[in-house]
Amino acid sequence: MSTRAKPSSQDGRLAEIFGAPVAELYERAAVTPGAAALARALELRSFLALAEEQVARVRDRVHEAMAPGRAMGGLSAGDLRFDAQWLAAALDARDGYFTALGELLRTMPAQSDERSSRPVEFAQPQITTTLPPTAVPASPRAGAAPGPRP
Repeated sequence: MSTRAKPSSQDGRLAEIFGAPVAELYERAAVTPGAAALARALELRSFLALAEEQVARVRDRVHEAMAPGRAMGGLSAGDLRFDAQWLAAALDARDGYFTALGELLRTMPAQSDERSSRPVEFAQPQITTTLPPTAVPASPRAGAAPGPRP
């Protein structure tokens, strides 16, 4: 399954900030190459969705191993220790992606339709003075590399 289809805990926030559901945001990012903030946000969202899926898998595996109807002989301290390490790593990754996405969304400029539809205009510098004429003409060798010395 593609990360685009995997849910994440920040899908609602992304939809609120960018004004469209996550599926439409992926389509918008594919056709708008200049949307750097959106592309970064969606990349972090994809990593977050994968990390959250890993957390859920390990959690479900531990719950299954510890289920009340399960035979006591099936418990393994080694397996539970491995799952605890795996869960710690998955939680660290999830927390890192969650924080990075939150920082990106907090610090990015506000989205507005009128700003994004209007092309960028740069002020063109204009020369307002003229240079005075030179009093002495430059020698024909001015600016030339020096020749060999005798």
